[in-house]
This record gives sequence, structure tokens and C-alpha cells, in this order.
Amino acid sequence: MQTNFAKILYWDDLALLQGGAVYARMCTMYNKRCIVTGGAGFIGSALTRHLIKETQAEVLVIDALTYAGNLSSLAEVEASDRFRFLKADICDAAAMAEAFAAFRPDTVFHLAAESHVDRSIDGPAAFIRTNVTGTATLLDAALAYWRTLPDGKKDKFRFQHISTDEVFGALGADGYFTEETPYKPHSPYSASKAASDHLVRAWHDTFGLPVLVTNCSNNYGPYHFPEKLIPLAILNALDGKPLPVYGTGANVRDWLHVDDHVAALLAVNERGVAGETYNVGGHNERTNLEVVQAICATLDELKPRANGKAYAELITFVADRPGHDARYAIDSGKLQRELGWKAKWTFSTGLADTVKWYLANDWWWRPLREEKYAGERLGRK
Repeated sequence: MQTNFAKILYWDDLALLQGGAVYARMCTMYNKRCIVTGGAGFIGSALTRHLIKETQAEVLVIDALTYAGNLSSLAEVEASDRFRFLKADICDAAAMAEAFAAFRPDTVFHLAAESHVDRSIDGPAAFIRTNVTGTATLLDAALAYWRTLPDGKKDKFRFQHISTDEVFGALGADGYFTEETPYKPHSPYSASKAASDHLVRAWHDTFGLPVLVTNCSNNYGPYHFPEKLIPLAILNALDGKPLPVYGTGANVRDWLHVDDHVAALLAVNERGVAGETYNVGGHNERTNLEVVQAICATLDELKPRANGKAYAELITFVADRPGHDARYAIDSGKLQRELGWKAKWTFSTGLADTVKWYLANDWWWRPLREEKYAGERLGRK
């Protein structure tokens, strides 16, 4: 599927963003002007699609369009007058300063990040550059802009940083990560995200920038780049390729549907207290092997193999990756008690919906498999 982005902007064209029409104010938050960094990625595009389709927000997506950034993920909203796209790197200080000055956001959702653990093992430098230096650059731009705002707007401005539960390290068989859990990252990816979390809090504590931090569990759902476990297993199965499972497949993750995550991000942005952290989890713990087996069973029902064999015969156990955390699980109690959020998707219904989406949307994923990532093993270093 081809997309025609008439409103792709480069940073020296940002004067086009100034001003803007007045829109009907249908929602409490979502008359806001929102910058979404990493908005062509998995979670960022889900947030952008929701903001444009379900609210009256005006959105500027900033994305460098590295391998995981995909404009096709924004095809549903590209025609909206409330949507703008800027191809830019968050490490580019001049571009970020100009974006803030031209668009004049009320809030920033910062999702731009290198995010795949296996790739961080193969090449840590890109993760340090984007996740640490990029976050610091964006914070400086936000702070400079925030200081120009009148008091009424200054009080309402929010810089919302979206992070991961991997910063906390690994859990044993029992217990949950809370907002007070000490940081103990084990991979270059999680270490870089831990550093970015600390930077965001430092800009609040030192300079007064009104920030919010969220740490989420593993996301899944439509438009997920096929290097991650669930889309990789679905697409490898459809291609008749081995379904790699690290070690014995006993590693446990708490799975959060991306739509539930988006609802949590909006609840935090609208009702969260500046300077606070909120954990977001799906309360859907599964071992990696259970996840792959569930995908196989779903595909057996929805799209049986031509040879009559079960997809599960494709499951292949491979050498574990270095530093593989045993278990993650999030306590979302603070988010539920204080902001009224609750996950709506169960893992079984969410996974079935996700498999159906991939079966129906090969226009989106097939070019990625053919041109960017064919499912090869990463993270061997």
C-alpha cells in the first residue's frame, strides 16, 4: 500500500505549522497540541491514530524514520488537518528547538527510542545516542520552550516520558515491580532507558520542568515491527519458518495490549501529577513458550497449514541471549487507584485479535519482511 504524505515537513519548513485553525473542543485533554516523538513506531503510531481519530487534538509526529519507523502505520490519519509529520532526529538540537517554537505544543509524548534488546547487544552505541543523548537534547528544547510560556500555559504543560519495566531488572517467581523498585538494568537497551528516566526526573528536580514518567510491560498488538516475539512468531509461522524460543522458553513477561497502553498514557497525561511515575501493566503473565504455543493454536484454528500439520511443530529452542531477565511483572495499582485506569484486553482476546490483524494486513508487514527484516537471529554478540 502506498501512502501520499502531503504534509511531511523538514525542519526548515516548520513555519508552516505556526498558527492553525480553531477546532471544536470535544474532550477535556484533547483539545491539546501534542508532539509525539517516535510517532511512526509501534506505540507512538497507536497513540497518534487514537489522538486523531478519537479526540480533537492537533498532533505533530517527530520521527527519524530509522528501520522501525513506518509511515504506513499512520496511513489512517494522514489526511487529517490536525496531523503533521516532521522527519527529524531528536539528537538534532536546532531541529527540536525549531519544532517547539513553530508548533507550540501543550504536551510532549516522548516515545522515540531504540527499543529491541537483541539489537542493543549487537550495537549498543545507537541506543546510547538516541535514548540518552536524544532524550537530553529533547529535554533541553522542551525546557527552553517551557520557560517562554505564560504562567497559565506553563502550569499545564507536560513532558511525558514513556519507558519500560526492563529498567528494574529481573524478578524472582513472586512479586511485582512498583514505582519504588530500585533500578537494576541488565542489557544495553534497559541501561539506556534507565539513564533517560533519570535525566527526565533530573530536569524536573533541577529546572522545574513539569514531567511525567511511565514504565510499561511488554506491549503487543497491530503494527508491531516483526523483530519482536509475537509478530515474529506469527509471520515465521505463516512462512513455514522455525519459531525460535530462547533457552527453555521459561522467561515470563507481563503482556499489555497497545490500546490499553494508549489509554493509560492519556489518563496519565490528563490527570497525572507532575513529577510522578506511573507503572502500566496488563496483568497477563505468560512464559515465552506459552505465548508461542498460543499463537500456534490460534493459527491452527484461523489458517490451518496446507500440509495438515500443527504450527507447533515449527517451535525451535535456540541458545538463550546474554543477560536474559527471567521475569517481569508490573503492579499497576497506583495508576488504577489514582487515575482510574484499568486494562480492558485479556491476553487471549488480545492475541486472537492481533493474529487476525496480521492475517488481514500483509500489505503492511510483507514489505518489512522483504526489505528490512526477514526474521534472522539477532543478539548473538
